[in-house]
Amino acid sequence: MHSINSEPRFETPFRYLIPSGYDSGMRVPAMLFGNARTVESAWKDGSAKQAINVSTLPSILKASIAMPDIHGGYGFPIGGVAAFDYEEGIISPGGVGYDINCGVSLFTVPLTYSRFAERRKEVIDEIFNRVPSGLGNKSSEPVSMNDMAQIMNEGLNWAVNNGLALSEDRERTEDGGAMKSESISGVSNAARQRGKNQVGTLGAGNHFLEVQRVEKIFDHAIAQKFGVDEEDQITFMIHTGSRGLGHQVATDHLKEISGKFSGPPLRDTQLMYAEIHGRQGISYLGAMAAAANFGFVNRAVIGWRVRQAFRKVFGIEESEIKLVYSLAHNIAKPEEHEIDGKRTKVMVHRKGATRAFPAGKAEGIFVSTGHPVIVPGDMGSRSYLLVGDVENMNLSFGSSCHGAGRLLSRHGSLNTFRESEVMEKLKNEGVYARFSTRKVMLEEAPGSYKNIDEVIGITTGAQLARSVAMMKPVGVVKG
Repeated sequence: MHSINSEPRFETPFRYLIPSGYDSGMRVPAMLFGNARTVESAWKDGSAKQAINVSTLPSILKASIAMPDIHGGYGFPIGGVAAFDYEEGIISPGGVGYDINCGVSLFTVPLTYSRFAERRKEVIDEIFNRVPSGLGNKSSEPVSMNDMAQIMNEGLNWAVNNGLALSEDRERTEDGGAMKSESISGVSNAARQRGKNQVGTLGAGNHFLEVQRVEKIFDHAIAQKFGVDEEDQITFMIHTGSRGLGHQVATDHLKEISGKFSGPPLRDTQLMYAEIHGRQGISYLGAMAAAANFGFVNRAVIGWRVRQAFRKVFGIEESEIKLVYSLAHNIAKPEEHEIDGKRTKVMVHRKGATRAFPAGKAEGIFVSTGHPVIVPGDMGSRSYLLVGDVENMNLSFGSSCHGAGRLLSRHGSLNTFRESEVMEKLKNEGVYARFSTRKVMLEEAPGSYKNIDEVIGITTGAQLARSVAMMKPVGVVKG
């Protein structure tokens, strides 16, 4: 029987608290950003329970946090955020996920929708042919094992040096596209071999490449600083990560950590962890950073191929197509945050969550605006460009949602939607789509995900981020 003070409750219309007294194992509260409907869904699908499980981990600080797009994941819920004491704390691969540095890149194209629409099919087909997509696809970019080592150590610098990205893309990529790795020795040969054939590939599942038009600008001043100049402008968005390399890194290190784990019993063995400064923790963090660097390069090379497609069809030079931002939403990073009035160094885990520092807290060229936050919807609905809210640093370690969040399982989507219905809906929405397989088309059908407008409404209402612009898909490539 819980006391009244330990009962879960809404503290505000968009902030739901599960007090630490709710469960005897909780070290800190669990905080879910959502409304009555999304919170009820989180209890039903088990992701709220996962957030509670995360709160039982040692050295966790402040709260176990869940974003508005929360749904079930491996160990941590997808949409989960947690920070651990950096000096004596832990790193949990389940708090990063298998697709290390799965993330999003957004580009602007100096093209209006009316001009694009005249040759929509031609350019989407050209992109589909230039960017390998689908399960197990292989890169058209020849990469040696020496290249792999450089990619894992140098990240985006490798792409720039090899003419596959612009120099200026580095200042518009999280961590400059090169996370520091103490050593890449923790990346197995099997992981390297998997990555060697996947540079510049989209993959399958929820990964996509989408051409969009800017439907509405909410904050013109910030939008212009991000390079989004006007409504009806063409943009394109790439959603993918470190592919097989990242998955193999996660698999290898979870196996190693599990085999040598000597801590107290866990609520969920998927929350297996290592000490940040222990041998296993150091090895995992080095391998994670190497996989993240591969992810930055993968999106950059795809972006270059799309730039080339626009040049072929419309005569637009690659340098005229600008990167707004490339970000990671499956990552762990050392950061400093204020906790109980004290600046504290922590290891922040963001799994299906995006860093969203506001003006004054962001680095580099975004110090005056705050970080761009890119939130895709499903292929039949809108995507959003946001910016971190100043209130958010105290709410969620400067984090935001990363997408709409799945509503149906992939199996559920396969059993719910028909091919003709999906194609008709996309046609009615003005979307020309190319798919590698019928299965992926049905798994990713509109309706498989939560309502993106509701997720964004919670995100802005909770003061996690502010809306800058809204984009609508006009062409889609799915693996």
